[in-house]
Amino acid sequence: MNTTRRDFLRVGAGAVAATSAVSANSNEGFSSIASGRSAAAPSGDEGNMIYRRFGRTDVHISAIGVGGHHLGDVPTLDEAVQLVHEAVDAGITFFDNAWEYYNGKTETILGRALRDGRREKVFLMTKVCTHGRSGKLAMQMLEDSLRRYQTDHLDLWQIHGIVYDNDPELAYAKGGVLEAFDRAKKEGKVRFVGFTGHKDPAFHLRMLELGYPFDSVQMPLNPFDASFHSFEKQVLPEVNRRGMAALGMKSMGGTAWGIKAGVVQAEEMLRYAMSLPVTTTICGMDSLDVLHQNLRVVRGFQPMTQSEMEALRARCAPTAADGRFEPYKVSLRYDNPMTRMPHGFPFDHTQREVTEMLEKADGPWLVPETTPETSRR
Repeated sequence: MNTTRRDFLRVGAGAVAATSAVSANSNEGFSSIASGRSAAAPSGDEGNMIYRRFGRTDVHISAIGVGGHHLGDVPTLDEAVQLVHEAVDAGITFFDNAWEYYNGKTETILGRALRDGRREKVFLMTKVCTHGRSGKLAMQMLEDSLRRYQTDHLDLWQIHGIVYDNDPELAYAKGGVLEAFDRAKKEGKVRFVGFTGHKDPAFHLRMLELGYPFDSVQMPLNPFDASFHSFEKQVLPEVNRRGMAALGMKSMGGTAWGIKAGVVQAEEMLRYAMSLPVTTTICGMDSLDVLHQNLRVVRGFQPMTQSEMEALRARCAPTAADGRFEPYKVSLRYDNPMTRMPHGFPFDHTQREVTEMLEKADGPWLVPETTPETSRR
């Protein structure tokens, strides 16, 4: 398939209104239709992949996705490219990323890996990293992302890191990022839009209450989350009620500390996350071994029953209540440094990304006139 911007705009205009909720006790909503492909079952390994409807649209994406941040942890460029190639060949179509990950390194890696026809086989996403600043800056970041990806459009563009209590109001401010969303869609540079965050379900709910018609919402979902500041209990039902695509992340708790402590096993963590009513579960993969482990779970996937899920939540509950196995909810160390800088918050100077960011010190996050009028201090 040779997709042009005109083609995807035409398909987007014809999207049907349908919800993407997938029952935790059935295979309802599963299919073998990939985004932009024919209705015939894919050939080879692709035929073993599960595809689910993307929210209210007629697009289908793979039930697991490749997390972008971990691409920056793969030892070499060649190994990272090989990981992406094997993922695409296995039928994975959803690829996550963000403008700011490793100062653009991971977008560049993914753009390199998706050359030679692979771009047309995937549902490509990245996140915009204004963190309360202007829509003008968002459009600059979009052009950066498109250049790094070597493409003329994104399938999904999401706000990165709704993690502070004033982030929703800043996103909705006049001249803010939502105005950039509207402009990018009108110009044919973006097909769908959404937002992400991992800190507090209340901030996600506020983003929804303010009324912008997002296509997707990305959130942490795992059995520890069910007992502590729970996105599963508070946000997921509302996202599905509104017909938006629910995108799960941090199925291993972000650090896999719960697995290392012997509380849970990796396979049951991924099975649990995939058994929730989500469109896809985004998995951080920093090696081919991890990719292959995840593929084995998907190829043999059977949704957990309600009783299995309840038993796993009960097992996790005693160690969930202080966030020890979900540190992104309670520690600034897991806030990307650029989420904190525009707010004037301190950040962790021991992080590699902070060190690299300060060494470059030439990013557009330093431009003062890109701050919306309503959020200037």
